[in-house]
This record gives sequence, C-alpha cells and structure tokens, in this order.
Amino acid sequence: MNEAFYVQLLNLAAGALLLTAVLVLWRRELSVIIRVFALQGIALSGLVAVLAAHEESIELGALALGVLVLRAGVLPAFLRRALAAAGAERRETRPLVNVAASLLAAAVLTLLAMAVSQPLVALAPSPATQAAPIGIAVVLIGFFVLVTRRRALSQLVGFLLMDNGITAVGFLTTAGIGLVVEVGVALDVLLVVLVLQILTGRMRQVFGGTDLDELRELHD
Repeated sequence: MNEAFYVQLLNLAAGALLLTAVLVLWRRELSVIIRVFALQGIALSGLVAVLAAHEESIELGALALGVLVLRAGVLPAFLRRALAAAGAERRETRPLVNVAASLLAAAVLTLLAMAVSQPLVALAPSPATQAAPIGIAVVLIGFFVLVTRRRALSQLVGFLLMDNGITAVGFLTTAGIGLVVEVGVALDVLLVVLVLQILTGRMRQVFGGTDLDELRELHD
C-alpha cells in the first residue's frame, strides 16, 4: 500500500472514531446513540483493516473482521434488545451536563489527550502512533459519558466507548495486540454487557426505571 494513501486512510478511520464518540455526547435518543456506537465499531474495524493491509498481516485482517462482527453487530444488538425492553425510556432526558457543555468538554478532553500522549508518540513516531491520541480522546470521552449520563443504558455505552478507545490505542501502538489477547478481551466485554443487561432488566422490573438518580432518591 502506498504510504501516503495509508496515512490518509488511517487518519480517516481515526477521525471517524473520534467523530462518533462526539456524536454520542450530542444525541439524547438512545436508539440513535446505539446506531452511532455501531458506526464506531465499523470505524474501529476499518482502522484495524488499514493496519492489516499496511502490515500485510492475515492475523490483523482476521481481527478486523472479528472487531466488525462484535462491535458493530453483536454488542449493538444486545443494546437494542435492552432498549426494546425499556418501554418508554427512549431518551436521556436529564444528563448532568447539557449538550453544549458536553461538546465543549469533548474538545477539551481531545486537547488533553493530545498533550498527555506526546511522550508516547515521541518514543516511536510513526503514522500509527501519531493517531494514538485519538484513541486516548475516545477513552476520555467515554468516561465523560459514563459519569454524566443518568440512564443505565447510556452509561453502558460510555463504558463501551472507553473499551473501543483502549482497543484502538492498543492496535495503533503495537501494530496488533495478538489474536488470543483480543479474543479474550472481546469475551470479557461481551460478558460485562450481558451482566449489565440482566441488571438493568431487574432494575426496571423492581423499580420501574433505570434512572440512577431516582434510584438514589429511593435509597435515601
């Protein structure tokens, strides 16, 4: 693959990864948030596929396919199933931080990721490591979603955004983290999603909703 074309595709995939994370902050409809998360899975798979083509690695190509199936297919399907069982809870109605402030926070977190990752990039400057700050920014944005949203499903998406960002950083900084490691991590993430789906279902049956602030008020 031509080096310039490789850099362009890599930057395009990394940019799509960051854009979808920001869109999760912008949108409040849970169904749209799940679709955006699925698009991020496609972007992450595309990033791994670009690395696979550049490295001419069959293993990375297989990982790209696995990432696509899991993060753009299986996990969004579980999230849609949880949303279908949510009844009227279709929107994130009262986030702790409003949309405008959330988008500003995303910009600040992206700048912070670029600043703190400079020593990492300086260790081995390459097109892949230079895109690693994007993965770190996605991790920080995912954590921001996790702590500022009230719905359990929204917080679950925040957790999955963090995992996507960590996976992206792993691929960009090591040119592949190994098939066995990635499969193990994928199974762990899938298990966490299944457990959280069961927990949110039980919360809805017992308390009638998944707004965590309302549950805290009931506890008080």
